[in-house]
Amino acid sequence: MLQLVDFVVRNRFFLVFVLLEVLSVWLIVRSNSYWGATYFNTSNYYVAKTLAFSNSAKEYTRLDEVNADLAKENARLNALVTKLNQTNSADAPAGYVPDSAFAARFTYTVAKVVDNETNKTNNVLTIDKGTADGIQPGMGVISATGVVGKVRFCSENFSLVTSILHSQFMVSSKLVRSNEIGYAKWPGKDPNFIDMVDVSKYTKVYKGDSAVTSDQNSVFPPGIMVGKVESIAVHPNQTFYNIILRLSTDFRNLSYVYVVQNQQLGEQENLKARTIERK
Repeated sequence: MLQLVDFVVRNRFFLVFVLLEVLSVWLIVRSNSYWGATYFNTSNYYVAKTLAFSNSAKEYTRLDEVNADLAKENARLNALVTKLNQTNSADAPAGYVPDSAFAARFTYTVAKVVDNETNKTNNVLTIDKGTADGIQPGMGVISATGVVGKVRFCSENFSLVTSILHSQFMVSSKLVRSNEIGYAKWPGKDPNFIDMVDVSKYTKVYKGDSAVTSDQNSVFPPGIMVGKVESIAVHPNQTFYNIILRLSTDFRNLSYVYVVQNQQLGEQENLKARTIERK
């Protein structure tokens, strides 16, 4: 308290000066309409700027929460879109009505990427969901923009995913415009590009065409983006194109993914196993 009194005493002339200046400004604003309007307009401008900055700072601190909410909403929408695509398939023959359980067989679980590789020949990534969340080896993994990979190993709280950027990983893919089916397989070089193999050179292929997961796939729902045709080449003594796709997923900036569960996959595999046994 004594220090405060000492400060006031030592700076009394300056404090009186500041007080008189404030009083003068207040009198001018009160008695002159022009300066009054100017003052209030200026003060409102700076108050608005301050509030905008404060709100931006608060929103920035909540980005993780907002992203998590958006990822959950995307998972719900993915399930809805997949069901609608299966129910109203564009290439289905007239009169075909899919079983409702078949149309709704894919479910999605949101997961966050906690570790990711892109610079190796065989890349993997780790997500923060495991067996405690219903994740099992063999499930597909996608992002908001396209195919990511396939679950390989699981612990209680984490899962290791074989990335599409893996030399042993292939996914059945279809070119949208030509309806030609092939396989997307990474050559082990640039993480932005992947090869599409086994596409007949007698089919017309268009640069810029989209490659999506095909219907001949039990791990991924049909219609999930893989990439777009970047270049097309063919050698005279070959019967297949050499197609390079630009991947739709940016693996260097991967944050949230969706683990895809085919609820009828077990039934399909059991049926195949019985067929093999009888052979």
